[in-house]
Amino acid sequence: MIPLPIDDALPDLIAALARDRRAVLQAPPGAGKTTRVPLALLDAGLTAGRIVMLEPRRLAARAAAERMAETLGEEVGQTVGYRIRGESRVGRATRIEVVTEGILTRMIQSDPGLDGIGAVIFDEFHERSLTADLGLALVWEVRGALREDLILLVMSATLDAAPVAAMMDDAPVVTSQGVSFPVDTRWIGKPLAKGMRIPEATANLVVQAVTETEGGVLVFLPGEGEIRRCAAALAGRLPADCHIRPLYGALPFAEQRAAIRPAGTGRKIVLATSIAETSLTIEDVRVVVDAGRARRSRFDPNSGMARLMTERVTRAEADQRRGRAGRVAPGICYRLWTRGEEGGLAPYPPPEIEAGDLAGLALDLAAWGTDDPGALAFLTPPNPGAFDEARTLLAGLGALDGRGRITGHGRALAALPVHPRLGHMLLAAGRQAAPLAALLEERDPLRCAGSDVALRLRALEGRRADLPVPPDHGTLARIRAEAQRLAARAPESPRVMGPGEMAALAYPDRVGLRRKGEAPRYILSGGKGAVLDETDPLAGQRLIVALDLDGDAREAKVRLAAALTEAELRAVHGAAIAWHEVCDWSRRENRVVARRQERFGALVLEDRAWPDAPPEALARAALDGIRARGLPWTEPARRFQARVELLRAEGTDLPDMSDAGLMAQIGDWLLPHLDGARTAEDLRRLDLLPALGARLTWDQQQTLDRLAPAHFETPLGRRLAIDYSGEAPSIALRLQELFGMTDHPTVGPRRLPLRITLLSPAGRPVQVTQDLPGFWANSYADVRKDMRGRYPKHPWPEDPTAADPTLRARRRT
Repeated sequence: MIPLPIDDALPDLIAALARDRRAVLQAPPGAGKTTRVPLALLDAGLTAGRIVMLEPRRLAARAAAERMAETLGEEVGQTVGYRIRGESRVGRATRIEVVTEGILTRMIQSDPGLDGIGAVIFDEFHERSLTADLGLALVWEVRGALREDLILLVMSATLDAAPVAAMMDDAPVVTSQGVSFPVDTRWIGKPLAKGMRIPEATANLVVQAVTETEGGVLVFLPGEGEIRRCAAALAGRLPADCHIRPLYGALPFAEQRAAIRPAGTGRKIVLATSIAETSLTIEDVRVVVDAGRARRSRFDPNSGMARLMTERVTRAEADQRRGRAGRVAPGICYRLWTRGEEGGLAPYPPPEIEAGDLAGLALDLAAWGTDDPGALAFLTPPNPGAFDEARTLLAGLGALDGRGRITGHGRALAALPVHPRLGHMLLAAGRQAAPLAALLEERDPLRCAGSDVALRLRALEGRRADLPVPPDHGTLARIRAEAQRLAARAPESPRVMGPGEMAALAYPDRVGLRRKGEAPRYILSGGKGAVLDETDPLAGQRLIVALDLDGDAREAKVRLAAALTEAELRAVHGAAIAWHEVCDWSRRENRVVARRQERFGALVLEDRAWPDAPPEALARAALDGIRARGLPWTEPARRFQARVELLRAEGTDLPDMSDAGLMAQIGDWLLPHLDGARTAEDLRRLDLLPALGARLTWDQQQTLDRLAPAHFETPLGRRLAIDYSGEAPSIALRLQELFGMTDHPTVGPRRLPLRITLLSPAGRPVQVTQDLPGFWANSYADVRKDMRGRYPKHPWPEDPTAADPTLRARRRT
């Protein structure tokens, strides 16, 4: 057996597991942990039960089992076997079973005691897939409640071990130093030119690497499309002895094996996705070319849509990729970014539980018997908003009852190896839905062929005559195989359904109704917007089901859809279609609009006038108009508001009449006064004063009039409105009208002096005072001296306190 770096750490690891029955193993890529650790546990005899190891990917699970079986000199399925989706190679003698993560969840749900299993190993836990987080939380609970003897081991290449060890009750941490071969890192000299595409730029770097180095080359690209374009860009540019080998999850197994195994003669150039970062041992690799991009699924709980995003790699991912060049000898890593750009990379990729679709997680937890993720030991708790959205979806699918508990239908969904949406479609539509479910879980076999899913289904049936583009036969083969597996687990079909009718079962929130207008824009039943390409064959459809969207928050582009008739919609969702009487304020028409509408979610299937809408509904709609337009203030209403607010500020018990307070309680005080208001003009003419006055009791009105009167009565008996809107209550009047007045007028409990603007006979301000007696005694003489010359016809007595008030000029003599 060839020595590997992990070998030195195995004795400490076995000792820790024998003592504590749990541990965390840190070992960098290339250390050999995936294939050596399970065999070491088996040899140590720590358990008589099976050893189950989880791998995040099917390719890695199959490759790990084959490598261990080869080490033992056996065929897969004897001592070492594997179980992945749609394929199983295990037997009665199997002691080590490599499974993908979703398999473990179903094993625990069906047998919480994990009977016959003695150890569970989580490999590559640093990838932090959602199913791995869930699996660890479930196994930890099983271990604490039922199986204290169960061995639990978490293995990681780059993850900070401390949080995982702490979650596992301070589990011991064992570290392997890994490969010591040095790797020379080379960056590009300047950032990529604007408009330069990643596949072409990567191809240029590959050509440079092949020219400058020897040995196999491993090239990291974000996805299958970029791999294909990079391969095309390399055509004719490499030496004849170079063999290009693609490597991605959907590739046929024979081609995956060709990428992993030694090249034989010549140089092997492996164009791979992140699937090659860890777990897999790709032989002959001495050089890594890293395009610096990774593809991640991002879920938006507001739209209910997930989309794949191409993002920059993190430092942890870049280090993993770099390490692949130093597994067997000193190597070289070429990076498609500058050394200066490296500082802007995030340290770690986000856990999937923070950014992924949580519908499957919520269903698994409900099947486990809890609706609270906090009841389990999650290393990263799920986002509460996204989790609530997931439970809302499950309730809509009938998987949860009104109290949030799992239903019989929900348990049936949890047993199916598909998303709950597709599981619901399978159970409701039966076996006929299997091809559509398998198709929706795979990549598109008809790219650039428009959005119509019916074309893809015809391709699956082998009907190629009417296909606009040649299909991807490898993808079709995988879809057919998966459809057969799903059909075997689905019930008989109750009746024949079209693609749109079946799709509407899975996506009740994505039924789209075409908006009015020329462009094929749709409102989805969940309330979001969507748009089809104008040249798309489905662009003229009134109803569609949007099966795949690009996730744009404002108006998502439809990439895959099914045509739907209204009869089909009523057939599957008739119970959710109902008439609603709607009375709303229309901002577009600036008036109250009363309609009777037949609705499915946010879709209005039929719209009629509602001529006999009740007055209260009309008034409430008008109230919405007030909310949208603001209160129609008049000066008398503003003065009333200011009087009340003045007394409230001084401690008098009166209703809140601030702008914010009035709007907060507008339905309580204004609604009774909106009878007959239907248009914006009606609202503009609305007099708020009676409505504001009605908020006061009789006693409060008396207090208001006494302490903050609306008017000041002059010595001549004239009533002047007091302005309460400024810093101090104020009035303005002719100076002569106050002759004989010796006390300054006041308002409020604290007897605030009115701010009096004294006017000349011509109505111009002469003096402002809040102390009338002081003005008479001090300033009046100067004012008199100045005013007598300007206004000789008007009285200017020496003693204004003894004179009679007047507004008249003296008679001519």
